[in-house]
Amino acid sequence: MTKKGWIYLGFFSVLIGLFYFLLTQLIPGYSTPKVTPVSYVRPFRFTDQDGRLVTEQDFLGKVYVSEFFFTTCKGICPRMNNNMRTVYEAFKDEPNFKIISHTCDPETDSVPQLKKYSDSMKVDTRKWVFVTGRKDSLYTAARVSYTIDDPANNPANIDDDFLHTQFWALVDQNGDVRKVIDGLKQSEVNELIDAARNFLKEPPLKK
Repeated sequence: MTKKGWIYLGFFSVLIGLFYFLLTQLIPGYSTPKVTPVSYVRPFRFTDQDGRLVTEQDFLGKVYVSEFFFTTCKGICPRMNNNMRTVYEAFKDEPNFKIISHTCDPETDSVPQLKKYSDSMKVDTRKWVFVTGRKDSLYTAARVSYTIDDPANNPANIDDDFLHTQFWALVDQNGDVRKVIDGLKQSEVNELIDAARNFLKEPPLKK
């Protein structure tokens, strides 16, 4: 190649690089790697710590984390929610981010019990919501919508079923589950925070 050819090649390489840089700066989410959804959130109706109805519509347009716990848990739940507080602190001032914690034990975790627990956590429950509901509906959400527990764990009798999982689901603005992580591993919690920041830059898709 001639000297003139190398000059033209260098010029166009710089031009292409500049064009890509401008795209990443001007178009939200352009530089974010596209991740195939793990699953999607089916319609649900639960009740929060203040006795208010909560549905999937309350989370559309938001990036959020979904987890399952129970208030009397002495095992993994305190550690898990201590890690979840890290997520809460990272996004407590972000209007388009939320956390939803579902009880695994609705017989014990009534609305007043969830209210007592949420008060003890000292968090803004407009940002971090605690919900209860029918046991079968809660467990179906965990296994079918959020895919954080194996559906094969579902016995024939719902009374014999008990879900106890440390996995969390990260959901985007469109209700798609984009990532599942282990809420007991700080390294994965940090990955979730980074991923959530990227998803917040993405424009919601019209469905």
